[in-house]
This record gives sequence, structure tokens and C-alpha cells, in this order.
Amino acid sequence: MALRIPLALAAVLVALPCMAAPLAAPLAVDLRNESEPVLCAEKDNVALSFSSAAVRRFRIEAVHPAYLGTLVADRTAPDWTQCDMSGDPAVPAKPRTEILYSDKRFRLVGFTYASFWRAPIVPVRVAGRSFEGLHMVQLFTTTPRGRYEALVFYPPDGYWRARPLPPAHLKEAAYGSSFLVGPVEVDGRPLVRLKDVAFDPATATFTLGFAAGGSAAMRIATLDTERQSLDITLSAAVSARPFAALRSMYVTAFNNDAAAAAWKPPEAKGWREAPIMDVPGGPVLELWAGRISPSRHNTSAPDMVFGPFAGD
Repeated sequence: MALRIPLALAAVLVALPCMAAPLAAPLAVDLRNESEPVLCAEKDNVALSFSSAAVRRFRIEAVHPAYLGTLVADRTAPDWTQCDMSGDPAVPAKPRTEILYSDKRFRLVGFTYASFWRAPIVPVRVAGRSFEGLHMVQLFTTTPRGRYEALVFYPPDGYWRARPLPPAHLKEAAYGSSFLVGPVEVDGRPLVRLKDVAFDPATATFTLGFAAGGSAAMRIATLDTERQSLDITLSAAVSARPFAALRSMYVTAFNNDAAAAAWKPPEAKGWREAPIMDVPGGPVLELWAGRISPSRHNTSAPDMVFGPFAGD
């Protein structure tokens, strides 16, 4: 029997390049958990980093949580209870919104806020044009239900968020956890210093130039109503620092963006699991971070999967 693909999903799959072959010869990477407890639900306190002097290719996925089909009401409003941001750095700027690129498949929109914790000095390039002074960039994709924002990134600090297309019973799904790609360092908080970011609409690929040298190509390999898969290739292995990191929020089991983790150790036949604040770290082949029950914060936000990882 021929496989039938829903019209909405088929339209998106046609719009994107074919998915690459699965990564071969998976490598174990060193997972480190530096998460700290907080009371503020708008502060990223979950910090998981991945290190390896051999990894050149890996995958990051944003996957709808298992309970999404049962979700009747979503919660996406911020929760500023017990939050004090008065001590955060604030670099002023002139607000603006600009469409950087638009075609039948993609639209790229840039934003400058009145202030941000880092100066907007990283240029964003697309279709032969360069744009300066942006704090945030949104990527929209065209679906039968209209344009949908599927990915967002912050050039000043290298943070990214991704989400799948929404299921039929929801208008949209929330963003949740963030991730970093490239040499991760800490300057007040974890970040990746970018030299520039370029987007190629023809291949759905972002190229990240790193201030420390080297680059990464991050291609949207799959985007449908189940997941968004990003295939990442580093120009050279990152040896002195983590090459990727997960940033998320956990206050309680009912107020979080990620509450649990499961990982595949190289010596085990199956996965191991723990509350996300208690993940011990060590060598892993893959890691899942997400929720198995709804949260009051960003209830529809996706789970995140890191791996498999591979060398040359």
C-alpha cells in the first residue's frame, strides 16, 4: 500500500531539501550539568554542555512533547513571579523591525530592542545583503495554514530556539529551551561569540562564523508537525570548550521548560533517566531533555534531543 502523507506535511517537506543520510559511527561526548536552582521562571538555570575534541557532525531536534495531543489549553505567557532583573546588563539601542528576506518558502525578520544585555554587533547576511544591529532574527516558513515562525536566534549571544509545526488542534506551539552551537564560553552566562551569521534559502542552511575562528553549517533537515531536525557540521572540532549546550528553565516539576532527561551511555544497552537537575554527566551518545507531564510554563514547548554525534 502506498504511504499517504497529509497535505499540510507534504507541502512543507516539498519546500525543504532532502534529509541527509543518518550519521554513521556515533561518538560519545562528555556531558556536563551545571544547572542551579532558581525561583524565577524567566531565568535560564538549566545548563547542560557537550564537549569532544573529535565531533564534527551532530544533530539537534525539537520534538513535540508526548502529551501534546491531549493538550486543550496552552500556557505561553511569561511568569515574572519572584524575578528581579534590575541587575542585568542593558545596552541601549534604537528599536526597529525589518524584513531581511522573503520568498514563497521563507521569510527572515530582524528586530532591534530598546536594550539588550549585549551590543548588537554581529552582521546577518542573506541573498547578498548584510544587516547590522540586530538583537533577534525570526525564520518563518510557509505552510497551508499560512506563514509560521519555526526558528529564532539572537546574534549577540548565539542563542537559538526551534519548534516543529503545530498540530492540527493548535494554532501554534510555544518555544521553550534554547541551545548554543559553537565554542561555548561564560561571560555572565553561557554564550557563543559569533562573527557573523548567513542564511541560504535554497538549502535552508545557516552558516555560523565564530569569533574564535572556524564555522558551522546548520541545515534544517526536517520540519513537520512532529519535529524540527537540524543537521550541524563544524568546520573543525572544538577542543578547548564545549561545542554545544542546552539552556532551559526549571523551578518545580509543574513550572519548567524541561523537567527530565534521558541519555544513552556508551556502555549501556538502554537509556538512563533522571530529573534534569540531577543528571550526573559523563559520556553520552545521545540526550533527550523535556517533559512527560504538562507544565504551567510554555506548556506546548518541544522536548530537545542532542545526538547522535560523529567525527569526520
